[in-house]
Amino acid sequence: MTLEYGLAQKAFKYSDIMNYRNKILYCLLFLGMNTISSQESWSLDDCIAYAVDHNLQLKDFKYNQDANKETYKQSIRNLLPSVNAFSNYRINFGRSENPNTNSFENTEFTSNNYSLSAQIDLFQGFQKMNAIKASKFLYKAASEESLHQKYLLAFRVMTAFYDIQFMKGLLTISKEQEEISQKNYDLVKRQVELGQKAKADLYEAESALLADQLLVTQNKNNVIAAKLALIQEMNLEDATTISIRSLTTQINEEVAHLERNKDSIFNKAKEFVPIILAQELRAKAAKKQLAATRGGLYPSIAFSAGYSSRYVDNGFDEDTGELIPFRNQIKDNASQFVGVSINIPISNGWSNRSRVKQEKVTVMRANNALAIQKQELFQLIQQLVQEGEALKIEYQQSTQKMKAQLLAFEVAQKRYQKGLINAIELNQSKNILANAKNENLQVRLRSKVNENTLDFYRGLPIFSINREQ
Repeated sequence: MTLEYGLAQKAFKYSDIMNYRNKILYCLLFLGMNTISSQESWSLDDCIAYAVDHNLQLKDFKYNQDANKETYKQSIRNLLPSVNAFSNYRINFGRSENPNTNSFENTEFTSNNYSLSAQIDLFQGFQKMNAIKASKFLYKAASEESLHQKYLLAFRVMTAFYDIQFMKGLLTISKEQEEISQKNYDLVKRQVELGQKAKADLYEAESALLADQLLVTQNKNNVIAAKLALIQEMNLEDATTISIRSLTTQINEEVAHLERNKDSIFNKAKEFVPIILAQELRAKAAKKQLAATRGGLYPSIAFSAGYSSRYVDNGFDEDTGELIPFRNQIKDNASQFVGVSINIPISNGWSNRSRVKQEKVTVMRANNALAIQKQELFQLIQQLVQEGEALKIEYQQSTQKMKAQLLAFEVAQKRYQKGLINAIELNQSKNILANAKNENLQVRLRSKVNENTLDFYRGLPIFSINREQ
């Protein structure tokens, strides 16, 4: 029975109607909250995919890629003949040349001229072929640069994603510390009430509790700030918070068996890292542009053909004295031509050779830029490998330190309960434990990011980004 049907029944009491409507509202609210919760739970792949689709800077690189693609297509179309049509309408008056008698007369007449011409380059020192190859390399380079920006965005999103997990971990640790301080405060309060401790001890316990409560608040704010950073990196509109699916932060013990030789990783990475491929393509394009410029030093040969005719309104037949029809004039006045032309560059202020020298410099700069990119990539991989080895040792030591400090704190807690140490000493032990947990969490997450980054340079698919995207 629906609510509308119930309202139509006079036997329904007002209270029954209200109870039934409240049940419906509660049900809808529950379903709505479940729907919102499922929609707002984001995995790392979801965040990266959304960011790639909505990043404005990536759109600019896509536009540049489209422009280079059109330039490449046009360089191919430049091989086609150039065809042009021409027509005009002209009024002649005063002393002008009569097209029928080829003599100058004082007369007035109108004329129409029509022409169609075509020209195709037979040889230009292979300038157009080299221009096609250069524009193709530049188009592919733009595609690789666009892909490189996607990977950079994916790394930024991944970093922001792990930052949230780090801040959440700090929040969990601070809550554990708050819970311990709360228990100690309750214990001291009971002992003060029983006369077993002085009221000064209660103030110390309360101070520690308030400090931990403040730290919890600060860490909550840090989580909010970390979520905002991810939202902004994703360009997620109309959102003030985001719920993520936490990734495992356990260190992969098998990572030690993976290839960690920087030279091997570099040799693998330079084969697919987009920024390296883009610069290689730009170096190849510079060489082809140099070859095209050199083509300007050679003679060029072109073939041309055309058709033209005219019509005038004073073209009269000498026998009949009547105006010759338009069709007949176009036929009688038609002319065609075909020809071959050759252009030999002798001297243009040495400009052609100057352009060749400039293109040589461009080639050297492109090769140097490629060397710089490879050097930066090698140094980055070198740093990642060194950092990975250091973090591996730090993680083992910080884990041992955390376990040892946990035992030390448990002993201190028991000693405090027996009155063997004061509240200040207990708080010191508690803070040292919290710092040990924070250090372990930080090293663990840094190791995970380092591991994922090295996996990327090993060629492993850590991001759901296709090269064809």
